[in-house]
Amino acid sequence: MSNPLLFLTPRLVGDRFEGHAIPLEMLKDLAALEALIKATAIWCYKEATHRKRQPRGFSDQICLKITEIKDGSAEAQIQLYNYTDQLIPESAQYCEKSRELIIGAINAATHDEDITSFLPPSLLIHFDRLGRNLQENEWIEFDPKNLTRKAILNQITRHKLLLASAQEEISEKLIQKGMIPAADQDNETFELQLSTGRKVKVFFSAQHRKTILDAFIEYDQGIRVSVEGIGRYDKKGNLRHIDSVEQLNILDPNDISTRLDEFRDLSNGWLGEGKGLAPNGAGLDWLDEGFQTLYPDDLPLPYLYPTAEGGIQAEWTVNEIETSLEINLENHRGVWHSLNMKTDIENSKKINLANNDGWQELVLSIKQIIGGGK
Repeated sequence: MSNPLLFLTPRLVGDRFEGHAIPLEMLKDLAALEALIKATAIWCYKEATHRKRQPRGFSDQICLKITEIKDGSAEAQIQLYNYTDQLIPESAQYCEKSRELIIGAINAATHDEDITSFLPPSLLIHFDRLGRNLQENEWIEFDPKNLTRKAILNQITRHKLLLASAQEEISEKLIQKGMIPAADQDNETFELQLSTGRKVKVFFSAQHRKTILDAFIEYDQGIRVSVEGIGRYDKKGNLRHIDSVEQLNILDPNDISTRLDEFRDLSNGWLGEGKGLAPNGAGLDWLDEGFQTLYPDDLPLPYLYPTAEGGIQAEWTVNEIETSLEINLENHRGVWHSLNMKTDIENSKKINLANNDGWQELVLSIKQIIGGGK
């Protein structure tokens, strides 16, 4: 085997990569990078030699390995290995040409230039897997030492590359919520009915079969599931189907995020006769984040309603005490009211949910009711 050659030093930027660490799921993207480099090198060979076939054993003779992870955020040192003395002499040249064309295509996407002047649409299909696991506010710099013109792969540039590809569909990681009105065990598919009423076909594997059947049986009771997996979209951004399921969970009937998502489609006048203000989208995001981060999992979830004034009303029934919290999505303040159905004792107060102290007050109030307090 020849001496390894330092081939590429992509820099992964984002909170998940601090401390020169790379999450395991990102290794799928780096494996897709190797496939793209090899495919492009073969294309370069055919273009240069005008031959229709690739060199025998070309893909098996070379290998890319991460040999070191450097700091700031995480810079992967990728070296090229040659595993045979029979490799044609020009092969290293084609691999290097491949690297330059790939960086050129990413650079073109970064700066809104012609992507296909570097790579043909047939090779751009590889970006279906390359960069798919990047989250928002994460990116890969493929030429980190170039301070004036960086080649950056993120969600935006990946979409540009895929739109220029020959592929009709684009894959994305997703989380979708809905109900399961139908399941086909033989073909391992089920229908996911979204909040809009639209049904999407989902392909699943055996480990999720029981959860799917449980949700299907309770479809009439409105049981919802959360599906995390890989979705297939057309180039206009419409979800066509879900290719695979990574996580599938049955949701609490009062799941906060699901209920709030149902309110996002409301428009002014939703109560009829011009009445009913639509909840503010930013306010719904704030309320969702508050419940997810500041409301303990072991406390009962409220049932949420939209109010005519554009706010949200949360209602709990615990220990014969009816409790409501009317939440203003604009100023993040709430009005609490509780009524003991046995003693007719009422309690009202204002809670400022704009800060953590207000959320803590809400949590303590719920715990007091659970404990039998007034």
